[in-house]
Amino acid sequence: MRPVSRLRLRSAATALLAAAVVAPVVVVVTAAGASADRTYYVPVTKTWTINGRGYGHGRGMSQYGAQGAALQGLSYEQILSFYYPSTAFARVQGRVRVLISADWSSDLQVRPDRGLGVRDLRDGADWRLPVRDRIDRWRLTPVPDGTTAVQFHDGSGWHRWEPPDGRTTFQSDGEFYARGPLTLLIPGGSDVVGTRYRGVLRSVRPYAGAVARDTVNLLPVDKYVQGVLPYEMPASWKTPALRSQAVAARSYAAWERSQNPDRYYQICDTTACQVYGGVRAEERTTNLAVQATARRILTYRGEPAFTQFSASSGGWTAAGNTAYLPAKRDRYDNYAENSVHKWTVKVNAGSLENAFPEIGRLIDVRITRRDGNGAWNGRVGQVVLDGTSGTAYMTGEDFRWHFGLRSTWFNIEPTPIIERWRSIGGANSSVGTPVSGEYAVDNGSAQKFTQGRVYWSRYTGARELIGPILSAYRQWGGPASNLRWPQTGVMKAPDYGHKARFVRGMIYSTPRTGAHVLYGRILDRWSKAGAADSWLGYPTTDVFEITGGLRARFEHGRISWDRSSDSYQVIRF
Repeated sequence: MRPVSRLRLRSAATALLAAAVVAPVVVVVTAAGASADRTYYVPVTKTWTINGRGYGHGRGMSQYGAQGAALQGLSYEQILSFYYPSTAFARVQGRVRVLISADWSSDLQVRPDRGLGVRDLRDGADWRLPVRDRIDRWRLTPVPDGTTAVQFHDGSGWHRWEPPDGRTTFQSDGEFYARGPLTLLIPGGSDVVGTRYRGVLRSVRPYAGAVARDTVNLLPVDKYVQGVLPYEMPASWKTPALRSQAVAARSYAAWERSQNPDRYYQICDTTACQVYGGVRAEERTTNLAVQATARRILTYRGEPAFTQFSASSGGWTAAGNTAYLPAKRDRYDNYAENSVHKWTVKVNAGSLENAFPEIGRLIDVRITRRDGNGAWNGRVGQVVLDGTSGTAYMTGEDFRWHFGLRSTWFNIEPTPIIERWRSIGGANSSVGTPVSGEYAVDNGSAQKFTQGRVYWSRYTGARELIGPILSAYRQWGGPASNLRWPQTGVMKAPDYGHKARFVRGMIYSTPRTGAHVLYGRILDRWSKAGAADSWLGYPTTDVFEITGGLRARFEHGRISWDRSSDSYQVIRF
């Protein structure tokens, strides 16, 4: 992710997150009803608007929050104490083994840098490699008998170099070293691309008997952190923020090293661990932050702390699996420069139907578990998809990665129909509770409720209809009729009556007359006479065609309209 122009904040320390990004578990069962206050219906457009908070898993330090705290004057020690309570400072020594993922070939190729040497890891024997004008690269490469050859390249191709002690190949793995950084040649297109790394570069079998080799960078922990920090936090940020990130990154590396003491690598160089770019990543300000906090890490009960961090907490950190990763309100994360504290995206809900064909047409999504912290009751833990053929289950992380959301702290905006339903009282409203999903009607949509229906169009919004007026409207043809869409819900009218206005007419109802449709000239004339308050009373018929015009009967008379003369005849009974 790139919330700033040049550098990126990442959800580093995501070993647990990587395990969560797997295919969702699907369980198909009979679809059932749900509580609508946690139910998000699919609109006929299939487009959801999702509002969210934060970026990343939210555990531990918020990187934007660290900057926000620094802007408020906190020191890096205070920042770390806030995000990792119950930890203590300590110092770390030694080196760390980093898997270089970009070097996917089994050859480890380097430039002939100053003081370049090679070492056989079986017995530790090492040699300075010769300097010749035509040599432009060296490599460690596996040979068919399972050993490792040292070769050099010149204008005529690759040639084997044999150590002066008589061995022709290395029986084990090997490594290059130099007086300064090594230039690793990584496959790129039809050629190779040079990237500089401090420390040594090893060609290592990933397991005993393997033919392939991986490239591993072995270097001091602080030199490693110099290649991490600029990729995890903008180098232009405040010094306390950079220093807190340096300690968090170093602590995480120490934790990974403690978890993998014997593995051929201890940490990777991608977002699955921490992003590491070698010398090319380094910046002056971030190197100074590393040097100012040299060897400092956070510990818990004497062991390196698992200092997870993510770009933005959104205002609440998420609980981890340790005492020093609690869920807590983050007062430093919300400030103007944090563009991911709050966010909004539009997604295609229909894509879930493609991902889970077993459910049929998706009706709604139910969020059945959240962590209970902050807006909308916090981060989403479990999501249930209700379809016409069954139900599927997803974790909040599954849902997040399916739509590419920034975090699991999100809320789906209600459809206009559900928004209207909530505004008139929800389950306590005149229409009752939902009994269907939203379905297409003409150029809009509708949804069934236990006591009525709500209709929506782009021009009239969502309006509820119930009882005899709803029945009369549906019998008349609904939105496809000449009445078109309702402009109001059912309203009270004189003498215990009810009414609803539509784009091209009205429906009036009383217990004694039933519900009837009025429109056009008949409605105009009746309204001019005083409508239900007039001597005519309520309609007892719908408007109907007569020769040359229209007519409707009322309790105490009738109105007829002649089309050719545009004249009325009003008769009292």
